[in-house]
Amino acid sequence: MRYKMIAMDMDGTLLNSNKEITERTKMALKKADQKGIKLVVCTGRIFTSALFYAKLIGTKAPIIASNGAYIREKDEDRIIYKKCLQKEKAKEIIKLAENEGFIPHVFTEDTIYSTKLIYSSKNYTLWNQQIPENERVKVEIVKDLYDVIQENDILKIVVMSDELDKLFKLKEHIKNNMDVSVFSSFDNNFEIMAENTSKGNAVKILADYYNLKSDEVICIGDNENDISMVEYAGLGIAMGNATEELKNIADLIIDSNDNDGIAKFIENYIL
Repeated sequence: MRYKMIAMDMDGTLLNSNKEITERTKMALKKADQKGIKLVVCTGRIFTSALFYAKLIGTKAPIIASNGAYIREKDEDRIIYKKCLQKEKAKEIIKLAENEGFIPHVFTEDTIYSTKLIYSSKNYTLWNQQIPENERVKVEIVKDLYDVIQENDILKIVVMSDELDKLFKLKEHIKNNMDVSVFSSFDNNFEIMAENTSKGNAVKILADYYNLKSDEVICIGDNENDISMVEYAGLGIAMGNATEELKNIADLIIDSNDNDGIAKFIENYIL
């Protein structure tokens, strides 16, 4: 078989709008796994959250989290790759965001920090209520994010707001004036990682880890932060619900995340 690895985004791709993996998708992925294809969860989410869903599909492959800043084995505590934001840059980003009235969130490999329970921290707190305690994401509300940055390795910072024009303006300012990677995973957010961090780079690192060529890799996504991996892949796929920007560079457009797009693709093209 030509393809040996499938890297899949989570939100808007592997997960439907209810944040679920359908039984049809689970079955299709199980059959792909049985054919020897490596199934990789590749997400902007924190590792703990990605791990929960990786267990649901039964993948054995390492997980790519935090938009490619962190690659770790699924079933053992071994980090394959980790790239952190420089502390001074992280502090500058926090200052810029707070000066504009935003509530930034700081992500380490296992904890989300914020000064207020809102957006990401609130969403993960609600999500934690539905899952076992040992699988929950750590969320900490703190007074000062600068202390968090000083004392921890920072994988990414997320800025989220419903003031879209103001948000976009700050995103473009950071993107054009700082040596960092900036992507959006939703219409109302942007995420900042260390320079040259991307899902595409992380998928390449994992492909090299398995001695695979890019034309043996499939990547599937729906948003701006998936562009780099869709461009890298031998077969780059956009979901039916993907942004037009991603659809324009994809090799193939499949059905939406609410219509079992991944399951249908695997059934028709892989199995």
